[in-house]
Amino acid sequence: MKTVRALAMGFFVWVLGVSAFTAIYELPFMENRYLQANIGLALVVPPLVWFGAKLYYKKVKSTHGLKLGLLMLLASTALDALVTVPLLIIPFGGSYASFFGSLDFWLIAVEFVVVAVLYWYVNVRPKQIESLNQL
Repeated sequence: MKTVRALAMGFFVWVLGVSAFTAIYELPFMENRYLQANIGLALVVPPLVWFGAKLYYKKVKSTHGLKLGLLMLLASTALDALVTVPLLIIPFGGSYASFFGSLDFWLIAVEFVVVAVLYWYVNVRPKQIESLNQL
């Protein structure tokens, strides 16, 4: 397992996710912009995590998708704690408790891990089984 590579993929997904969240927040579709941005983020996270897993598995084939998903989520959550909450949440009246205690956060976190596991089951595990069958 390449831990640093997995954390780097989490950083990559976090940068694009926060950028998407901020951009979607600015669009004038719904009256509740925070809800709008969270819905948009929930729609953007799966392709971002899928792409991050694809990049990770280009060089590493032995890591289970659950481990990758959890490490990527760890990196993303740490960056949320260090950057997102102090710069984007607290200035607008939020707090660490409101951010990390939000159902929105936990649903997106579960989605994050599930997508990494699905990527592993769809694209990595079949190749591992195939190589074992050839032995």
